[in-house]
Amino acid sequence: MRRVRYEHSGGPEVLFLEEAPVPEPGPGQLLVRTEAIGVTLPMVRKVREQREPIPLGGEIAGEVVALGEGVTSYAIGDRVTGLSLGHGYADHALLHVAMASPVPDAASAVDAVALVRSGLVAYGALRAARPEPGEAALVTAAASGVGHLALQLARLEGAGRVIAAVSDPRKADFLRGLGADAVVAYGAESWGEPVDYVLDAVGGDLLKPSVEALAPHGRLVAYSSGGGTVEAYDLLVGAKSVIGFQMALIARGRPETYAKWRAELWELFLTGRLKPFVHEEFTLKDAARAHEVIERRANLGKVVLRP
Repeated sequence: MRRVRYEHSGGPEVLFLEEAPVPEPGPGQLLVRTEAIGVTLPMVRKVREQREPIPLGGEIAGEVVALGEGVTSYAIGDRVTGLSLGHGYADHALLHVAMASPVPDAASAVDAVALVRSGLVAYGALRAARPEPGEAALVTAAASGVGHLALQLARLEGAGRVIAAVSDPRKADFLRGLGADAVVAYGAESWGEPVDYVLDAVGGDLLKPSVEALAPHGRLVAYSSGGGTVEAYDLLVGAKSVIGFQMALIARGRPETYAKWRAELWELFLTGRLKPFVHEEFTLKDAARAHEVIERRANLGKVVLRP
Protein backbone atom coordinates (compact mmCIF):
# COMPACT_ATOMS: atom_id res chain seq x y z
CA MET A 1 0.00 0.00 0.00
CA ARG A 2 0.97 3.66 -0.22
CA ARG A 3 1.39 5.86 2.84
CA VAL A 4 2.81 9.27 3.68
CA ARG A 5 5.58 9.52 6.24
CA TYR A 6 8.38 11.80 7.43
CA GLU A 7 11.72 11.15 9.16
CA HIS A 8 12.48 14.46 10.85
CA SER A 9 10.52 17.54 11.87
CA GLY A 10 10.01 20.39 9.46
CA GLY A 11 7.54 21.92 7.07
CA PRO A 12 5.51 20.30 4.31
CA GLU A 13 8.70 19.50 2.38
CA VAL A 14 9.62 16.68 4.81
CA LEU A 15 6.63 14.53 3.81
CA PHE A 16 7.19 11.70 1.35
CA LEU A 17 5.17 8.85 -0.14
CA GLU A 18 6.36 5.26 0.29
CA GLU A 19 5.23 1.69 -0.24
CA ALA A 20 4.46 -0.29 2.93
CA PRO A 21 2.81 -3.60 3.82
CA VAL A 22 -0.95 -3.53 4.37
CA PRO A 23 -1.40 -3.75 8.17
CA GLU A 24 -3.24 -6.61 9.86
CA PRO A 25 -6.06 -5.59 12.21
CA GLY A 26 -5.47 -6.53 15.81
CA PRO A 27 -8.10 -7.31 18.47
CA GLY A 28 -10.89 -4.74 18.34
CA GLN A 29 -9.62 -3.13 15.15
CA LEU A 30 -10.97 -2.59 11.65
CA LEU A 31 -8.86 -2.45 8.50
CA VAL A 32 -10.31 0.34 6.37
CA ARG A 33 -9.62 1.01 2.70
CA THR A 34 -9.55 4.77 2.95
CA GLU A 35 -11.52 6.98 0.59
CA ALA A 36 -10.96 10.30 2.38
CA ILE A 37 -8.54 11.58 5.02
CA GLY A 38 -8.89 14.84 6.91
CA VAL A 39 -5.88 17.14 7.32
CA THR A 40 -5.82 19.09 10.58
CA LEU A 41 -3.78 21.93 12.07
CA PRO A 42 -2.70 19.86 15.13
CA MET A 43 -1.14 17.23 12.85
CA VAL A 44 0.56 19.90 10.72
CA ARG A 45 1.99 21.40 13.94
CA LYS A 46 3.28 18.02 15.11
CA VAL A 47 5.18 17.48 11.87
CA ARG A 48 6.87 20.85 12.29
CA GLU A 49 7.46 20.80 16.05
CA GLN A 50 7.74 17.21 17.33
CA ARG A 51 11.33 16.02 17.62
CA GLU A 52 10.68 12.34 16.96
CA PRO A 53 8.55 11.39 13.93
CA ILE A 54 5.11 9.98 14.66
CA PRO A 55 2.56 8.24 12.43
CA LEU A 56 0.43 10.70 10.50
CA GLY A 57 -2.90 9.82 12.05
CA GLY A 58 -6.23 11.55 11.88
CA GLU A 59 -9.73 11.41 10.52
CA ILE A 60 -10.40 8.74 7.93
CA ALA A 61 -13.44 7.38 6.11
CA GLY A 62 -13.80 4.38 3.86
CA GLU A 63 -14.84 0.74 3.57
CA VAL A 64 -14.10 -2.02 6.08
CA VAL A 65 -12.05 -4.75 4.35
CA ALA A 66 -10.94 -6.87 7.33
CA LEU A 67 -11.91 -7.41 10.97
CA GLY A 68 -9.73 -7.95 14.01
CA GLU A 69 -10.41 -10.56 16.66
CA GLY A 70 -13.54 -9.93 18.73
CA VAL A 71 -15.13 -7.38 16.38
CA THR A 72 -18.87 -8.02 16.11
CA SER A 73 -20.31 -4.52 15.67
CA TYR A 74 -19.08 -4.09 12.08
CA ALA A 75 -18.88 -6.30 8.98
CA ILE A 76 -16.73 -6.34 5.88
CA GLY A 77 -18.18 -3.87 3.38
CA ASP A 78 -19.47 -1.43 6.01
CA ARG A 79 -18.69 2.26 5.45
CA VAL A 80 -17.14 3.89 8.50
CA THR A 81 -15.40 7.01 9.69
CA GLY A 82 -13.28 7.69 12.73
CA LEU A 83 -9.96 8.75 14.22
CA SER A 84 -7.02 6.56 13.22
CA LEU A 85 -4.22 6.73 15.78
CA GLY A 86 -1.71 4.99 13.54
CA HIS A 87 -0.74 5.67 9.93
CA GLY A 88 -3.85 7.42 8.64
CA TYR A 89 -2.32 9.10 5.59
CA ALA A 90 -2.50 5.83 3.66
CA ASP A 91 -4.77 3.92 1.32
CA HIS A 92 -5.35 1.37 4.12
CA ALA A 93 -5.55 2.32 7.80
CA LEU A 94 -6.39 0.70 11.12
CA LEU A 95 -9.32 2.01 13.12
CA HIS A 96 -10.31 0.85 16.59
CA VAL A 97 -14.02 0.09 16.92
CA ALA A 98 -14.24 2.54 19.85
CA MET A 99 -13.21 5.32 17.46
CA ALA A 100 -15.43 4.20 14.57
CA SER A 101 -18.93 5.16 13.51
CA PRO A 102 -21.06 4.27 10.48
CA VAL A 103 -21.43 6.58 7.51
CA PRO A 104 -25.06 7.00 6.33
CA ASP A 105 -25.89 5.88 2.79
CA ALA A 106 -26.74 9.45 1.79
CA ALA A 107 -23.27 10.75 2.73
CA SER A 108 -19.92 10.40 0.97
CA ALA A 109 -16.57 9.61 2.59
CA VAL A 110 -15.56 13.24 2.05
CA ASP A 111 -18.73 14.39 3.80
CA ALA A 112 -17.84 12.14 6.73
CA VAL A 113 -14.30 13.45 7.29
CA ALA A 114 -15.44 17.04 6.81
CA LEU A 115 -18.31 16.67 9.27
CA VAL A 116 -17.77 14.18 12.06
CA ARG A 117 -14.55 14.92 13.92
CA SER A 118 -14.44 18.65 13.18
CA GLY A 119 -18.17 18.90 13.82
CA LEU A 120 -17.92 17.11 17.15
CA VAL A 121 -15.20 19.51 18.31
CA ALA A 122 -17.29 22.50 17.20
CA TYR A 123 -20.46 21.07 18.75
CA GLY A 124 -18.74 20.22 22.02
CA ALA A 125 -17.09 23.64 22.30
CA LEU A 126 -20.48 25.26 21.74
CA ARG A 127 -22.07 23.09 24.42
CA ALA A 128 -19.28 24.08 26.82
CA ALA A 129 -20.15 27.75 26.23
CA ARG A 130 -23.69 27.15 27.54
CA PRO A 131 -25.27 29.47 24.94
CA GLU A 132 -28.59 31.17 25.47
CA PRO A 133 -30.89 32.21 22.59
CA GLY A 134 -30.14 35.73 21.39
CA GLU A 135 -26.60 35.87 22.76
CA ALA A 136 -23.73 37.18 20.65
CA ALA A 137 -20.96 34.78 19.64
CA LEU A 138 -17.45 35.18 18.24
CA VAL A 139 -15.62 32.31 16.49
CA THR A 140 -11.86 32.46 15.85
CA ALA A 141 -10.27 30.53 12.98
CA ALA A 142 -13.75 30.84 11.58
CA ALA A 143 -12.89 29.59 8.08
CA SER A 144 -11.13 26.44 9.33
CA GLY A 145 -12.46 22.89 9.21
CA VAL A 146 -13.82 23.27 12.75
CA GLY A 147 -14.50 27.01 12.73
CA HIS A 148 -16.83 27.12 9.72
CA LEU A 149 -18.99 24.47 11.39
CA ALA A 150 -18.87 26.23 14.78
CA LEU A 151 -20.10 29.42 13.12
CA GLN A 152 -23.08 27.61 11.59
CA LEU A 153 -23.86 25.74 14.82
CA ALA A 154 -23.85 28.95 16.86
CA ARG A 155 -26.40 30.40 14.44
CA LEU A 156 -28.51 27.23 14.60
CA GLU A 157 -28.35 27.44 18.39
CA GLY A 158 -30.07 30.83 18.24
CA ALA A 159 -27.20 33.29 18.45
CA GLY A 160 -28.47 36.81 17.83
CA ARG A 161 -25.16 37.95 16.37
CA VAL A 162 -22.21 35.89 15.11
CA ILE A 163 -18.78 37.43 14.53
CA ALA A 164 -16.12 35.58 12.54
CA ALA A 165 -12.47 36.32 13.38
CA VAL A 166 -9.87 35.36 10.76
CA SER A 167 -6.25 35.91 9.78
CA ASP A 168 -7.18 37.11 6.29
CA PRO A 169 -10.12 39.46 5.66
CA ARG A 170 -10.38 38.08 2.10
CA LYS A 171 -12.29 35.16 3.67
CA ALA A 172 -15.18 37.48 4.50
CA ASP A 173 -17.47 36.58 1.60
CA PHE A 174 -17.19 32.87 2.40
CA LEU A 175 -18.04 33.44 6.06
CA ARG A 176 -20.89 35.84 5.43
CA GLY A 177 -22.34 33.19 3.15
CA LEU A 178 -22.37 30.83 6.14
CA GLY A 179 -24.24 33.31 8.32
CA ALA A 180 -21.63 35.59 9.89
CA ASP A 181 -22.94 39.06 10.64
CA ALA A 182 -19.44 40.56 10.62
CA VAL A 183 -15.90 39.45 9.87
CA VAL A 184 -12.90 40.87 11.73
CA ALA A 185 -9.16 40.43 11.23
CA TYR A 186 -7.01 39.35 14.17
CA GLY A 187 -4.94 42.52 14.12
CA ALA A 188 -7.89 44.94 14.09
CA GLU A 189 -7.97 47.59 16.81
CA SER A 190 -11.46 46.53 17.81
CA TRP A 191 -13.58 43.45 17.21
CA GLY A 192 -16.77 45.48 17.57
CA GLU A 193 -19.46 45.25 20.20
CA PRO A 194 -18.75 42.83 23.08
CA VAL A 195 -19.96 39.24 22.75
CA ASP A 196 -21.34 36.78 25.27
CA TYR A 197 -19.07 33.90 24.33
CA VAL A 198 -15.99 33.18 22.23
CA LEU A 199 -15.14 29.81 20.68
CA ASP A 200 -11.36 29.98 20.30
CA ALA A 201 -9.40 27.54 18.14
CA VAL A 202 -6.21 29.60 17.96
CA GLY A 203 -4.88 30.33 21.45
CA GLY A 204 -1.48 31.94 21.93
CA ASP A 205 -1.43 35.70 21.42
CA LEU A 206 -5.10 35.65 20.42
CA LEU A 207 -6.27 34.80 23.94
CA LYS A 208 -5.93 38.37 25.20
CA PRO A 209 -8.09 40.02 22.50
CA SER A 210 -10.55 37.14 22.82
CA VAL A 211 -10.99 37.90 26.53
CA GLU A 212 -11.23 41.63 25.76
CA ALA A 213 -14.03 40.90 23.28
CA LEU A 214 -16.20 39.41 26.02
CA ALA A 215 -19.02 41.33 27.68
CA PRO A 216 -19.27 41.13 31.49
CA HIS A 217 -20.00 37.54 32.55
CA GLY A 218 -18.84 36.35 29.12
CA ARG A 219 -17.31 32.91 28.51
CA LEU A 220 -14.26 31.99 26.47
CA VAL A 221 -14.09 28.34 25.40
CA ALA A 222 -10.48 27.39 24.59
CA TYR A 223 -10.06 24.28 22.47
CA SER A 224 -6.80 25.10 20.70
CA SER A 225 -3.50 23.23 20.74
CA GLY A 226 -1.78 26.60 20.43
CA GLY A 227 -1.23 27.23 24.16
CA GLY A 228 -1.17 30.70 25.65
CA THR A 229 -2.00 32.35 28.98
CA VAL A 230 -4.74 34.58 30.35
CA GLU A 231 -4.27 37.19 33.09
CA ALA A 232 -6.49 36.49 36.08
CA TYR A 233 -7.16 40.22 36.53
CA ASP A 234 -8.59 40.44 33.00
CA LEU A 235 -11.17 37.87 34.05
CA LEU A 236 -11.82 39.35 37.49
CA VAL A 237 -12.82 42.84 36.38
CA GLY A 238 -15.59 41.59 34.11
CA ALA A 239 -16.51 38.41 35.98
CA LYS A 240 -15.47 36.54 32.83
CA SER A 241 -14.55 32.88 32.61
CA VAL A 242 -12.33 30.60 30.54
CA ILE A 243 -13.46 27.03 29.88
CA GLY A 244 -11.14 24.40 28.47
CA PHE A 245 -12.58 21.82 26.11
CA GLN A 246 -11.04 18.63 24.77
CA MET A 247 -12.99 16.21 22.60
CA ALA A 248 -10.91 13.19 23.63
CA LEU A 249 -12.14 13.47 27.24
CA ILE A 250 -15.74 13.32 26.07
CA ALA A 251 -15.08 10.37 23.77
CA ARG A 252 -13.34 8.38 26.52
CA GLY A 253 -15.29 9.44 29.59
CA ARG A 254 -18.80 10.17 28.29
CA PRO A 255 -19.36 7.84 25.32
CA GLU A 256 -23.14 8.25 25.50
CA THR A 257 -22.79 12.03 25.08
CA TYR A 258 -20.30 11.51 22.25
CA ALA A 259 -22.74 9.21 20.43
CA LYS A 260 -25.65 11.61 21.02
CA TRP A 261 -23.76 14.58 19.60
CA ARG A 262 -22.64 12.53 16.59
CA ALA A 263 -26.22 11.51 15.83
CA GLU A 264 -27.38 15.12 16.13
CA LEU A 265 -24.65 16.27 13.73
CA TRP A 266 -25.67 13.73 11.11
CA GLU A 267 -29.29 14.80 11.50
CA LEU A 268 -28.36 18.44 10.92
CA PHE A 269 -26.34 17.46 7.85
CA LEU A 270 -28.91 15.10 6.34
CA THR A 271 -31.66 17.71 6.72
CA GLY A 272 -29.51 20.36 5.03
CA ARG A 273 -29.18 22.66 8.04
CA LEU A 274 -25.41 22.14 8.52
CA LYS A 275 -23.10 22.26 5.50
CA PRO A 276 -19.46 21.17 5.74
CA PHE A 277 -17.28 22.72 3.05
CA VAL A 278 -14.15 21.22 1.52
CA HIS A 279 -11.45 23.66 0.45
CA GLU A 280 -9.66 21.22 -1.82
CA GLU A 281 -9.01 17.51 -2.31
CA PHE A 282 -5.42 16.32 -2.72
CA THR A 283 -3.93 12.95 -3.63
CA LEU A 284 -1.56 11.21 -1.21
CA LYS A 285 1.45 12.24 -3.28
CA ASP A 286 0.35 15.86 -2.85
CA ALA A 287 0.10 15.67 0.96
CA ALA A 288 2.81 18.33 1.23
CA ARG A 289 0.62 20.75 -0.73
CA ALA A 290 -2.28 20.00 1.64
CA HIS A 291 -0.08 20.79 4.67
CA GLU A 292 1.09 23.98 2.98
CA VAL A 293 -2.51 25.20 2.63
CA ILE A 294 -3.07 24.65 6.35
CA GLU A 295 0.22 26.30 7.33
CA ARG A 296 -0.65 29.38 5.28
CA ARG A 297 -4.11 29.47 6.90
CA ALA A 298 -5.43 29.67 3.36
CA ASN A 299 -8.21 27.10 3.62
CA LEU A 300 -11.92 27.79 3.45
CA GLY A 301 -13.34 24.74 5.20
CA LYS A 302 -11.78 21.28 5.33
CA VAL A 303 -8.65 20.08 3.53
CA VAL A 304 -8.94 16.45 2.43
CA LEU A 305 -6.63 13.77 1.04
CA ARG A 306 -8.15 11.32 -1.44
CA PRO A 307 -6.13 8.08 -1.92
